[in-house]
Amino acid sequence: MSYNQSTLETMKKRQSIRTFDTLNIKDSHLKIIHDYINNEDNLVGPFGSKGCIKLIQVTNNVSDKGIKLGTYGFIKNPQAYLVGVTENNKYSLVEFAYTFQKLVILLTELEIGTCWMGGTFNRNSFEQEIQLGEGDFIPCITPIGYPNQKQRVFDKALRYVVKADNKKPWDKLFYDSTFDVPLDKQKAGLLEEPIEMVRLGPSASNKQPWRLLLTNDRKVCHFYIEHTPNYSSKLGYDMQLLDLGIAMCQFESACKELDIKGRWSVEKPDMLLPNEQTEYIASWEIL
Repeated sequence: MSYNQSTLETMKKRQSIRTFDTLNIKDSHLKIIHDYINNEDNLVGPFGSKGCIKLIQVTNNVSDKGIKLGTYGFIKNPQAYLVGVTENNKYSLVEFAYTFQKLVILLTELEIGTCWMGGTFNRNSFEQEIQLGEGDFIPCITPIGYPNQKQRVFDKALRYVVKADNKKPWDKLFYDSTFDVPLDKQKAGLLEEPIEMVRLGPSASNKQPWRLLLTNDRKVCHFYIEHTPNYSSKLGYDMQLLDLGIAMCQFESACKELDIKGRWSVEKPDMLLPNEQTEYIASWEIL
């Protein structure tokens, strides 16, 4: 991506948009989106799992097929939806969210608004629209459009309720060598900025379930999820796995921007966990 601002700046400024302008999305922007989601390389996660992203344009929330797509009143004036499709298992969900967040960053660079939605949309209406294959599952969607500059009262109230602007501090999220020692931001070395991008990333209900543990030599960063008990049990899938994929995307995108070369692996470290809700997901190693 070679637009006017750095990926770091884009990730810092991105926020969820729920009220859109009534302007149609420009043809030039639609072409960029179509080209992106039709390139299979963009849809493969760090461990090889591949999902699918569909673009559905709408008029008054009704698709060209005449299907009304429901988002329970949270979204106003969307011009289209991007709908994710993958399998409903742990790493498929993590990897899909990683690829979906890359697209969200691209859209933010184009000044197109997005809002990650995992539990606040009518899955049935979207399933009717895109005709899922066997084993397919819709983990998330985002409405898209140009942000309405007059943020409605509902949006501001919702941001307040989910504490969208209140990000947890480093000492609640990141750890130094063991889970007994919080990571001091000043001691994170090369990975300070990528770890900060994880902290600033979006998550369901802003619960920020990621926990990062940086090794003593500052070469490996282990990614864990601290599950919120019963948080998404009614949905039939663990929505917080999407948050880990987002975190991995934020981290890697910052590393690329800063020319920090590395690779992902799944090599569970022998580490005493802080509680039974904490589960290992992946590791990033500087090369």
